[in-house]
Parts: sequence; structure tokens; C-alpha cells
Amino acid sequence: MKKVGHYDTSELIEAQFQPGSRGCVLRNKLGIKSKREMDKFEKQEQFSAIEELIGNYEGNHSFTADDICMIHKLWLGKIYEWAGRYRQVNVSKGDFLFAAAAQVPKLMTELERGPLRKYTPCRFEYLEKIIEALAVVHTELVLIHPFREGNGRVARMLSILMGLQAGLPPLDFRNIVGRKKKEYILAVHAGMSGNYGPMEKVFRSVIGRTLRIRGHR
Repeated sequence: MKKVGHYDTSELIEAQFQPGSRGCVLRNKLGIKSKREMDKFEKQEQFSAIEELIGNYEGNHSFTADDICMIHKLWLGKIYEWAGRYRQVNVSKGDFLFAAAAQVPKLMTELERGPLRKYTPCRFEYLEKIIEALAVVHTELVLIHPFREGNGRVARMLSILMGLQAGLPPLDFRNIVGRKKKEYILAVHAGMSGNYGPMEKVFRSVIGRTLRIRGHR
């Protein structure tokens, strides 16, 4: 099996790049070849998906693996054939390997029966418990990396929905750049050993910034 970038490739459509994109854009329904154009379109679709999702779930909803697939499909369904389906290729970033593709269905079932059942609906009395819930679910979902693309953003979308259940305004993740992006990546890695403290620190910062922007004290 040949490897391109940090993705293993095969005959699967999810492993193919758009012809003419120089290996920078995944094969897509729209024929987009420019990474800049694709990034812009994905962002537009993400905003639309979030607006629709906010109206889809009641405050007492317990999220499932199927919900996560639906979130992914709602967001990327216009762009990719494989939107909403678990990946069939192994993926890594740098030297960090995410869960093997063959293990994804089993791991998503475990996520549903474990953290999702424990922490959703996210209606806890104390802020520290809300932070714990967000950190654990987010970290575990990113580590599984169930989809070919868009895993971090789907995890953030789920965090926004969980935060709304907890009575928070929509969480603002735009400040996770530069040094904070490195801290976030290290927090994901720490979750491999069940250490969620670093990710709790990330969410504490995200919530604090969101509340400041919204004028909450």
C-alpha cells in the first residue's frame, strides 16, 4: 500500500485526491481543485450545519455514534461521497497514529456506551464538571478519528452542542492558533494515557474567552 502525505492510500474513493489538485484536495463531488477554495466552502458549510444542528437537539438529548455520523454528513454531504461514514484508511499526523480503521466501529460503540452515555446530556450543576465532560468526550472522539477528514471540527461542533445543553453560549474556538494550537495537540496526545487535565485546561480557556466575548462575567 502506497502512502501519500500522512494518509495510506488504496482504491477507495476516500483515499483519492481530486485530479489536478496536485495532491492537495481530496476527490470531491464539486470538482474543487484549490485548497483555498475548498477550505472556504467547508467553512461555509460548517456554519450552515451548526445553525441547523442547534435546532435539532433538545437539551436532554443523549448523543450517540449515529448522531456524530449525522453531524459529519450534514456538514460535508454536499462535498464528499463518504461523508457520514467511518473511514476505511489508516491516518496519522506526523509520527502520531490515530486508531486503526478496522477498530473505528468498535471504538465508536465504546464511546457511545462510555463517555457519551456518562456525559450527555451535558446538564451538570458545576462548571468544572461541564469542563470535564467536554474534555473527555472531545479527546476520545479526536483520538478515534472516525472519519477521513474533518474529525477535529466535528468534535468541536459536538462540544458546541454539549455546551448549549449546559447553558453556555456557542463555544468560540477561534483562539486555538499558534502556541495554543500546540497546547491543544499535546492535550490530545495526553488523552492516550487517560490524562484529560491538559484538555480541561484548553476548554477552561475556550469557555472563559467565549463568556468574555458574550459579555458574561
